[in-house]
Amino acid sequence: MKRFVGALGRKTIQSVNRLMDLCALTYRLAGIALPLPRTGRVLIRRVVVEQVYFTAVQALPVIIPVALIIGTMMIIQFSQLSGQVDLGKLVVLLILREIGPLITAIIVILRSATAVTIEMSYMNVLNEIDALEMAGIDPLHALCFPRLVGITSAIVSLILVFDLMAIIGGYAIVKGVTILPVEGFFQQIAKGVVGSDITVGILKGIFFGVTITVTCLYHGLSRKSQITQVPVATSRAAVDCFFYCLVINIFISFIFYV
Repeated sequence: MKRFVGALGRKTIQSVNRLMDLCALTYRLAGIALPLPRTGRVLIRRVVVEQVYFTAVQALPVIIPVALIIGTMMIIQFSQLSGQVDLGKLVVLLILREIGPLITAIIVILRSATAVTIEMSYMNVLNEIDALEMAGIDPLHALCFPRLVGITSAIVSLILVFDLMAIIGGYAIVKGVTILPVEGFFQQIAKGVVGSDITVGILKGIFFGVTITVTCLYHGLSRKSQITQVPVATSRAAVDCFFYCLVINIFISFIFYV
């Protein structure tokens, strides 16, 4: 019993310390953003554009089919209950508020978050981070801040794309290949959407982007001595990102809708 309590206490302390480290890293990055740095703007802009291209543009071939599949499945299933439920409002509740942001975050975690963790980890193991510091370049300024801006912007944009494709694309597929009763679908959507739904989607995208980026940077920049530690850090980063996004999703939904 004592061993169990001791192990639980140590695990709790480690989790709290990691959470405090994440908050400290977020604070450091926010300090770089406000005010905007005057030096190295060309480099920052280039890294931000590259990160947005990798995270958002190259993810479109994944996001769009997934959104179409989910939107089509939901409309097909719920249209069979059209006499019992408001189809448009139900789609808004599920896609705009919950499914869209979460699925987008999961895809970004699988594609970009793991890539950022691996990149930072290899730079750490190969002493490239130390080389930047010896050259007088702040790694947070040159490497971390542009990725924070790029990934956060990409997630917000991808959430909007996912929602539009799931609703409009799903409706077009159902209307074109089935005979299910989906008349008046967009009128129901218009009645079901309120300003808070759009606000919640954008807020979740921003918080997901910051959380995913900071978590991956933290695991990537953690001190490593061997390359064999890189896969372990990548796995932990992906799991932590997923867990934190779930907690944030529940927290924001609770604030706005409970």
